[in-house]
Amino acid sequence: MVLPVLLTLITGSIYQIADLGGNGDKVDWLLNWHKGKFGSVNLDIIYPFLNALGLLVLAVTGISMWFGMRRNRKKGEQS
Repeated sequence: MVLPVLLTLITGSIYQIADLGGNGDKVDWLLNWHKGKFGSVNLDIIYPFLNALGLLVLAVTGISMWFGMRRNRKKGEQS
C-alpha cells in the first residue's frame, strides 16, 4: 500500500524540479507514472484510490503505534 504513495511523491517531486529547471518536456514520462499509467497497464481510474488507501493505512498504523508507545511508557512509570 505504500508503493503508490511513494511513487506519486517521488515522480511528482522529480517532475516539478525538472520543470522548474526548464526540462519538463524531457521527463514527460514521469507524469504518466505519476498518474498511474505504466506502459500498457493503465491504472488511471483506480490509482487515486490506491493512494488514499495507502495513506489511510499509514495513518492508522502510525496512530496505533503512537498509542502503544504511550501505554508502554505509562506502564513503565507505574512499576
